[in-house]
Amino acid sequence: MRLRHRDGTAVHLSYCTNVHPAEDLAGIVRQLDEHAEPVRHRLGADRLGLGLWLPGPLAAELAADGSAVTRLRAELTARGLEVVSLNGFPYRGFHAPVVKHDVYLPDWSDPARLAYTLDLARVLTRLLPDDAARGSISTLPLGWRTWWTPEHRDATQRQLALLTDELATLREREGRAVRIAFEPEPGCVVERTEEAVEHLGSLDHSLIGVCLDTCHLAVGFEEPEQALARLSAAGLPVVKVQASCALHAEDPKDPPTAAALARFVEPRFLHQTREAADPRPLARDDLGMAMHPGPELGALPGRAPWRVHFHTPLHAEPAAPLRSTRPVLEETLARLLGGERALTDHIEVETYTWSVLPEEQRPEGPAALSEGIAAELHWARGYLNTIGLEEVPS
Repeated sequence: MRLRHRDGTAVHLSYCTNVHPAEDLAGIVRQLDEHAEPVRHRLGADRLGLGLWLPGPLAAELAADGSAVTRLRAELTARGLEVVSLNGFPYRGFHAPVVKHDVYLPDWSDPARLAYTLDLARVLTRLLPDDAARGSISTLPLGWRTWWTPEHRDATQRQLALLTDELATLREREGRAVRIAFEPEPGCVVERTEEAVEHLGSLDHSLIGVCLDTCHLAVGFEEPEQALARLSAAGLPVVKVQASCALHAEDPKDPPTAAALARFVEPRFLHQTREAADPRPLARDDLGMAMHPGPELGALPGRAPWRVHFHTPLHAEPAAPLRSTRPVLEETLARLLGGERALTDHIEVETYTWSVLPEEQRPEGPAALSEGIAAELHWARGYLNTIGLEEVPS
């Protein structure tokens, strides 16, 4: 969907297809029929944006075969779908039985990450609608912190220099930019906006910026006003927003709260957990580690509120006594798009965790999942309307 900001900027609202398991082109096209087009119909929208996820091997195939990209674009157009943004964070196997730390591989010290990202950029230039101002690709925040060495840092600096050179060449050839958005995430080298400024502040900001995931922002207990001011002072653009909500537990030691949290411990994805503290939150790398002592670290003390990296549906509060961090999402969108000037133009709803919600909350079958995704987009569209954006018919 497209909306118009009061300054005339076209703001693209999409949902991220990493919620669907697919590793090949046939699987991608099947997603369009089973989910994306039904979501569009449920919303009554003439046109629906997708934040498309393409695994690494498929991205390489498409980048080498222009006719295949042309066919994919035709499949999108035939269903009233469009793509201005790709999710380039997971490389492959995002719906394997256990993902956890594997989602951070290859990291930005590995040439495979650069090759994947440039493949995505080449594909995106062919998928972009003719009237789209630019494209965006979100990517991982350099790498996982405990694996990071001076050698990783130096290799990454070389990779990023090559990235900006290739993106500049692509922009000159195509006449439009594809911008790369590094996504701060708890536990990573770039965990918060402070690290984004430290590691990305010297790069070409016409091509490099941040993807602000509002779940991650909330888990880090960052205040949107301060985080956005920090990025602005460094000249780092918010290339893309991933609209998402985290779990909030006001009193994690309360027995009903602890029991509710335990139902979100699951084996596939990593659910980094933070406890409010000054100057930075106390940290554990997964919810189970936060709740139970391990061989190396004890459980979090639970003397202050917790936030958990578990993407919860935008439109629905989790069962009490847990809460959603939706106020952080709302404030972030209001500060970026509620003023006289649009400070971002790509918004992607990214709730990829529908399949691992507590069992009674999981959608059963494609129709139920499509209904849930449509409800999230309906909420997002409605909130953007309340802060002054108007939907643009195709």
